Amino acid sequence: MELRRRKLFSAFVAALIAIAFVVAMVPLVSLLFTTFARGLRRLNLNFLSYNMSGVIGGLPTPSGGYGGIEHAVIGTLEVTGGAMLISVPVGLMCAIYLTEYARGNGFSKAVSMLVDVMSGIPSVVAGLFAFSLFTLLGGPGVSNGFEGSVALSILMIPTVVNSSVQMLRVVPQDLREASYALGVTKSRTIVHVVLRTALPGIVSGVILAIARVIGETAPLLLTAGFIATTNLNLFSGQMTTLPVYVYQEYSKMSVTCLPKAGAGCVADIPTERAWAAALALIVIVLALNLAGRLVQRLLSVETSK
Repeated sequence: MELRRRKLFSAFVAALIAIAFVVAMVPLVSLLFTTFARGLRRLNLNFLSYNMSGVIGGLPTPSGGYGGIEHAVIGTLEVTGGAMLISVPVGLMCAIYLTEYARGNGFSKAVSMLVDVMSGIPSVVAGLFAFSLFTLLGGPGVSNGFEGSVALSILMIPTVVNSSVQMLRVVPQDLREASYALGVTKSRTIVHVVLRTALPGIVSGVILAIARVIGETAPLLLTAGFIATTNLNLFSGQMTTLPVYVYQEYSKMSVTCLPKAGAGCVADIPTERAWAAALALIVIVLALNLAGRLVQRLLSVETSK
């Protein structure tokens, strides 16, 4: 009787877990399906290879398209790459200090507390901080892609620190002691033993941090700005990113097509461009995750069977 009751309870809990999984998957599948269904209408080679220069209302451009996201894709990759170059070294060195050098003193506790506080900072506050910093350094009106990278790095650093700390703590202490027994210095042990062992997990943490910020809009509206042309210089001039592009286009909703505009004018072209750009952003995130998984597999330490 007791065994039967336990089996029934186990089946009941398993059913609850399955139902919770299905409920959690419904909005995700719905979001992906809607984005793919509406984004594929405009996501083509012309849309990917042209910017918004020369686009007038809902009229087609001389290339045959209705504007594109070339400038936004380049801006997204450059701004996010700049944020990664800032946050990964800072976050990794902070994690190394907390796991390998800190001895529970007041300074290490303060660093840990500040990292936790930074994890909850709203993205718009990070944008305001970067905007204020560059205003003090370069004067009013300064806006460039690097300013956006600084704002995103503020959001990335806590994720990099927390994930790296967890991965470094997983490394067995026996590996460190074996390295010390061979006469290897602590710094070389950290670089060649500890980091090498924890590298796949650190890479996963960096990918998670990139996914955390690549879709941010508010801080980039304040810092990187928005332009219709392509800007390749991260340190000069405004730079459009995909989230900002989606926000700007969806805010327009539609354009007015005059009777003399002809059948080529598409009234809801801003909405269609927004969905296509959102789909492109999802594809970029997916590609980054697949690349990260590949790097993680290549860098993983082989264990003897």
